[in-house]
Amino acid sequence: MIDTIRSFIEKESLFSTESPVIVGVSGGMDSMALLDILTLLGYRCMAAHCNFHLRGEESDRDEAFVKRWCKSVDVPFVSIDFDTRSYASDKKISIEMAARELRYNWFEMLRVQYRAEAIAVAHHRDDSVETVLLNLIRGTGIKGLTGISPKNGRVVRPLLCLSREEISQYLVAHGIPYVTDSTNNDDLFLRNKLRLHIIPELKKLNPSVKDAIYRTALQVSEAEKVYNASVKESIENIFHQDKIDIQSLRKTPSPLSVLFELLTPLGFGPSSIRDICKSLDAEPGKIFFSEQYRVIKDRDYFLIDKISDTMAADQSFLIETHTKELFIPLHLTFHTLPVTADIQRNKRFLYADYDRLKFPLTLRKWRQGDWFIPFGMKGRKKLSDYFTDRKFSLKDKEDAWILLSGDEILWVVGERPDDRFRVTKNTVRTFHVVLSENV
Repeated sequence: MIDTIRSFIEKESLFSTESPVIVGVSGGMDSMALLDILTLLGYRCMAAHCNFHLRGEESDRDEAFVKRWCKSVDVPFVSIDFDTRSYASDKKISIEMAARELRYNWFEMLRVQYRAEAIAVAHHRDDSVETVLLNLIRGTGIKGLTGISPKNGRVVRPLLCLSREEISQYLVAHGIPYVTDSTNNDDLFLRNKLRLHIIPELKKLNPSVKDAIYRTALQVSEAEKVYNASVKESIENIFHQDKIDIQSLRKTPSPLSVLFELLTPLGFGPSSIRDICKSLDAEPGKIFFSEQYRVIKDRDYFLIDKISDTMAADQSFLIETHTKELFIPLHLTFHTLPVTADIQRNKRFLYADYDRLKFPLTLRKWRQGDWFIPFGMKGRKKLSDYFTDRKFSLKDKEDAWILLSGDEILWVVGERPDDRFRVTKNTVRTFHVVLSENV
């Protein structure tokens, strides 16, 4: 068994013998085996124990047990106390998630503090099998069917090559004590229900069901590498500057898979992603929301936009005669030029007759009913019609800002100035505004 774990650590490149390893030790069977095996293999271990204070005296018992054991085998020991329930309440997350966050955040602090190479935790093969079943029950992408990874950043799992039964046999053979968490037999927890009831029933159908699921997870993990490479290439081809090219998306082997991998990290759930995929042929204008993002169906693109509640639609900004630069909401610079200055054709530049302006100028989002006289034209035009003629997307319209002189539009920023303020032969001073290229 020792040789099996040594080979597994080397094969997966989990860590070396040169730096310390932080070992998460709860006092249970798995973590006690992990600490003993890594010590025997010559790794410099530091045992780290979390007291979550969720099981009353039993939590304190576990801490005292691990501390005594580490002292008896001369392994450095550190522990920490957490008010897990308060943390969960403050974060509005489950107790299980709170304990996970607290544990791994502290482990990482220890790793940095003691310059350790890795954080070793005691997940084994049966845990991986249970994780596959959990993800299958809850609904998952291909990643969820690969089980637990041997390495995730600095967190490593050297016991994934062993079953729970093999670990139990090791402890008996070496006379290593451990404590039992009473909640392990509480089938209110889904993982416990799987271990205590569901998997035993599956074993009646196939006595080697755990091995079969584990082998399948390994095969899926290999297939995932091909899948990820294909999806990555597709995303690179279809996704640019927060736009998904719909025609290019159609040509991918699986538009739904590409959307799933692209949008899941943005908080979109499977049902929302399916709805987005179904809207490929829908009319423009449909919007799909996650907590922080939205996807807008345009003519030729899906537009991805981060939701912001900091910029109200009626918020406005004043530009005084002495204003030289504005950074929010747009990066604009303001200059007064002599009439002899060269005028360049560029949508990012505004040139206007300074003496026709009414200061302070106002910068705001456009509104329904706004109109202007586009440069080079004689008649007035509603901005809504102008945007339609220019084939603006919904997002383009929402992002449009206008610069006003009094109540009159001076410039549709980055798009077109108003003809009423044009520089003429009678102009004495030219007002010049530059919109940053980053916008």
